[in-house]
Amino acid sequence: MPDNDNDSKGPNAVTATTTPPATLDAERSDLLAAIANARSAVTNAVRGLSDEQLGERPTVSELCLGGLVKHVASMEDTWLRFVVDGPSAMTYGLPEGVTWGDIAAGTAREIPQWMIDHQNEFQMLPGDTLAGILASYEQVAARTAEIVAAVPDLSATQPLPEAPWHEPGAVRSVRAVLMNVIAETSQHAGHADILRETLDSQKST
Repeated sequence: MPDNDNDSKGPNAVTATTTPPATLDAERSDLLAAIANARSAVTNAVRGLSDEQLGERPTVSELCLGGLVKHVASMEDTWLRFVVDGPSAMTYGLPEGVTWGDIAAGTAREIPQWMIDHQNEFQMLPGDTLAGILASYEQVAARTAEIVAAVPDLSATQPLPEAPWHEPGAVRSVRAVLMNVIAETSQHAGHADILRETLDSQKST
């Protein structure tokens, strides 16, 4: 995986990073630096590609590189909005008369919009471009830095929204949110490495 030393990657390196303000305490600076490093690991995998290549699926997976960048940006944005707004930032409502059993069985008569949006995150849709998805990721990165700098206490918690994958009454702290963003972004950086090498034999490192 690449480190966050962008100067060592040459003029073609693409990043979606934000430098933490110098006034942050050590823990916040370290957390933001870790997120920035994980972002770079994802975005370096798409450097030099065309918009068409970003939508290709070179493995048996349904994943494409452009979709991965869109997904990690959306994931980070959603979790940081959760830090500020609580569970309303990520509600998982179902249409009237539809149950989670229907969703799991594939028999739901109507798919909720949030599920459709989530599926679209993993695709390059008409109008999506490399420049556009990276610019959006940069905006998310800047907003993350602002929130982390402003939140009074990293131990402060918000209740998680109701969903089958959340325990009833579970909460998550700001610190845990940031660790989750680091972990998920890093996981997808590994996927991006595989996709890029399969696509054109290039590596992101």
